[in-house]
Amino acid sequence: MTFTEQANQIFKRAINDYHVTDDVNTPIKNPYAKNSIEHSLYLKCWIDTVQWHYEDIIRDPHINPVDALSLKRRIDQSNQDRTDLVEEIDSHFRHTYNEVKPLPDARLNTESPAWAVDRLSILALKIYHMQEQVERQDASPEHIAKCQGKLDILLEQQKDLSLAIDQLLEDIEAGRKYMKVYRQMKMYNDPATNPVLYKSEK
Repeated sequence: MTFTEQANQIFKRAINDYHVTDDVNTPIKNPYAKNSIEHSLYLKCWIDTVQWHYEDIIRDPHINPVDALSLKRRIDQSNQDRTDLVEEIDSHFRHTYNEVKPLPDARLNTESPAWAVDRLSILALKIYHMQEQVERQDASPEHIAKCQGKLDILLEQQKDLSLAIDQLLEDIEAGRKYMKVYRQMKMYNDPATNPVLYKSEK
């Protein structure tokens, strides 16, 4: 089994597990061993799934402004958790290929493996929810046909991205490419670098 075959299975499980309750307040029950890559992949997709539904809720035109502000704070925290987890997954890859010596002509990829995995997790969510639209009983045939066309494209993207990630990992393992882990350094979350926050403390 390739890395992405395993990842896609885990993402599907996380999404299905969430939709048992379909409630953003549902506590996560990660079935994988802590500190394993499987645990990180499940947690990554769970965070993405909850945030997907946060984004649905906050777009309710009748949402109470106080509730919307509270939800915005939860989205901010979710974004930070997501970023931290991507960096954790990249650290896993760095550890896995730590002993590989890059070839003299090795190249750096435009994105790290984990940021590509981040896109793969989001794709799994898009596929799940587009499939929901295709199966709607209250939608018009035109809507269903349009969504089926989009679903076909999403499935093709998933296949292509999965192949690209597996090929990237093969290249890193063979020394043809190398990777670095960059911290995102989001300034708006840091009280020391967001002027609205550090000025309010004076």
